[in-house]
Amino acid sequence: MATVLTDHRKEKIATIETLDARLRWLSSWIVHNANHLREKRDGLKVGGHQASCASMTAIMAAVYFHALRPQDKVSVKPHAGPVLQAIHYLLGHQSLEQLQQFRALGGAQSYPSRTKDKIPVDFSTGSVGLGVAITAFSSLVQDYLVAHGSLDEADAGRMISLMGDAELDEGNIYECLIEAYKHDIRNCWWVVDYNRQSLDSTTADRMFRRFDDIFETCGWRVVTLKNGKLQRAAFSRPGGKSLEDWIENCPNADFAVLTYKGGAAWRERLIADIGGKPHVAKLLDSFDDDGLAALMTNLGGHCIESLMDAFDSADDERPTLFIAYTVKGYGLPLAGHKDNHSGMMNPAQIEQLRVSMGVEVGQEWEPFAGLGGNIAARLKDFVGQSVLAHKPQETDAPVIAVPERLPVPSGDVQSTQAAFGNVLLDLAKSSETLADRIVTTAPDVTQTTNLGGFVNQRGLFRRSDVADIFRDAKIPSAQKWAAHAAGQHIELGIAENNFFLLLTSLGLAAPHFGTRLIPVGTVYDPFIARGLDALNYGCYSDARFLLVGTPSGLTLGPEGGAHQSINTPLIGMGQPGLAYYEPAYADEVALFMRWAFEHMQKPDGSSVYLRLSTRQVPQVQRAGTEWETDALKGGYWLKQPAPGAEAAIVFTGAIAPEVLAAFEQLADDIPGLGVLNVTSPDVLHRDWSASKAARWTDKPMQMCHAEDLLSVLAPDAGLVTVIDGSPGALSWLGGVTGMRVSPLGTDRFGQTGNLIDLYDTYRLDAAAIIDAMAELFLKR
Repeated sequence: MATVLTDHRKEKIATIETLDARLRWLSSWIVHNANHLREKRDGLKVGGHQASCASMTAIMAAVYFHALRPQDKVSVKPHAGPVLQAIHYLLGHQSLEQLQQFRALGGAQSYPSRTKDKIPVDFSTGSVGLGVAITAFSSLVQDYLVAHGSLDEADAGRMISLMGDAELDEGNIYECLIEAYKHDIRNCWWVVDYNRQSLDSTTADRMFRRFDDIFETCGWRVVTLKNGKLQRAAFSRPGGKSLEDWIENCPNADFAVLTYKGGAAWRERLIADIGGKPHVAKLLDSFDDDGLAALMTNLGGHCIESLMDAFDSADDERPTLFIAYTVKGYGLPLAGHKDNHSGMMNPAQIEQLRVSMGVEVGQEWEPFAGLGGNIAARLKDFVGQSVLAHKPQETDAPVIAVPERLPVPSGDVQSTQAAFGNVLLDLAKSSETLADRIVTTAPDVTQTTNLGGFVNQRGLFRRSDVADIFRDAKIPSAQKWAAHAAGQHIELGIAENNFFLLLTSLGLAAPHFGTRLIPVGTVYDPFIARGLDALNYGCYSDARFLLVGTPSGLTLGPEGGAHQSINTPLIGMGQPGLAYYEPAYADEVALFMRWAFEHMQKPDGSSVYLRLSTRQVPQVQRAGTEWETDALKGGYWLKQPAPGAEAAIVFTGAIAPEVLAAFEQLADDIPGLGVLNVTSPDVLHRDWSASKAARWTDKPMQMCHAEDLLSVLAPDAGLVTVIDGSPGALSWLGGVTGMRVSPLGTDRFGQTGNLIDLYDTYRLDAAAIIDAMAELFLKR
């Protein structure tokens, strides 16, 4: 519904239209400078997306300088990154040097980044689709904080995604929609730059109305902005209805071709198609070619007045999808061309744009060039008084106290998964502040990953109470899961992308909302790979959470190959922003969990991944706590070798019983044999890599922990490495001091079976360890 146009609103519309043009110029020039003017040291194309920026400038101008409120947060389409940089340049938040170094080392990033950019970025984007769905889960986290009294309802903001239409092809969008509907999210806007052109093709015409159906079914309001005010005015004139019908039914590819060819082509096609209908010829004759081209491309996503009206109409809590029709490359010489996604203007074309914008030579970087003194001054003042100019900076939330020690679950035989669940249960029963800030989640595997005890104590989170019907019916169940606003577990369906995006949103609660949460998420270890892109996204965003992958490995036995994780240790070792530990014993679980809760809160901390198992393992008797320091560094001697010993068995995780059985059989034949428990192949390897890299820096050279551990052995000692996972996770230890290695592990899909048969088949049993040790000495 159109808003009454007061003088003030007319002036604001005109001002934002001017901003739209400035953003189109600056974003184009940023990319042009990087590709055509800046020295290229490697001769490679720098890249950028001028056309993708141009289709988005009006939308971003209207959002940031009209709709935005201080508490709102915005996720920006990856390829519109230069527009966001230009906005902050106009605000004085971004430097000229950063823009001139766009996509260069240390300069403005290709895509908005919370961790790499110098400007404020609410949500990192880059892998398309994830930056959209994250806003829905941030809306859920905001509701969680409001329900728990950690955020005032009045301070709840809208989580806004400015998205490209090609992102609607991403499956994680629809997984997210289902979960968002289940949790009744609110305060979420998705604004689609519906330019109908992607990298390879134009959008299929049959998709026009499907998005409306999908989103409306999931409880969203859908607002379509197809026509701008110029088109709507033309439609009201004689012959206008025929023109409106023609535009409504014009195939996407045809619209793009005609846009690129210009006014004369539009006229020829319209006359051919509808020129014989009443009043159409006269209507078309009232526009010259340039005017006709402007009319036909006056879509809703480029009309500031239409955008402002649409945003104003959605002033409530309901999630809303705005489908804003746009032209790819709007206002640029390459508008509509099918190759314009990764293409860019050549020097002649950018010169043409410069002249049309009234920007003088040498003034290309001036924020308000080409406007005239009075207009420039008014625009600068308008920008300076905007909400974005005075939006509070993110601040770090207070650190949550962590107990000096977490109780170690009792029991002579335990699994690491059960120990994890018992540690959480003890916390849930406690009055520790830490317990109140823990939020757990799982993709429909809460019970089978030992989160059930915590949930029984702390409840499921729902904004509205949901009774436990089975309990009310007095049907016995281990699950006592009433759902209420004070609950601390968010249950998800089987969609690992959603799982990791929720962990990311929870892990950003401190900078986003000023309240620190301790997210703990469990997932079957092999299915980490199903959400790996979203896990990577969370780590890149510097979100902090504890990821528990369990059960893991061949040790899962009867579940079979699809459920037996192989490469997850390598994921843990290779993923930046994630510290991976794999405990063998219950006391290690308690140690690593306590460390994780503290590490996640440190400025230089990270997320943490624990790889656990359901295998019941006999616990070891400790003489003290000295082992703990080494365990946190990545490894400790479970069986101390004699000085100069010729061999050691090195292992990780649940394979411990086989390792100790082999040790007992080999100890008499190999005097001084040691057993090294590598609790974190990741931490140990990073430490080794850092020590090697230090020689090329000014940092002092220090012995790494792996070298320190192995230094007790003879220089030519042999190592048998054993892990229920990829053998590469441990075999690298031979390179630390040049020792011989015989690696054991799994590098092929497993199958169903009991542990005795599987360990024998895949050579993870004591006999295989003994054979591997013999091989070392035979090859000596």
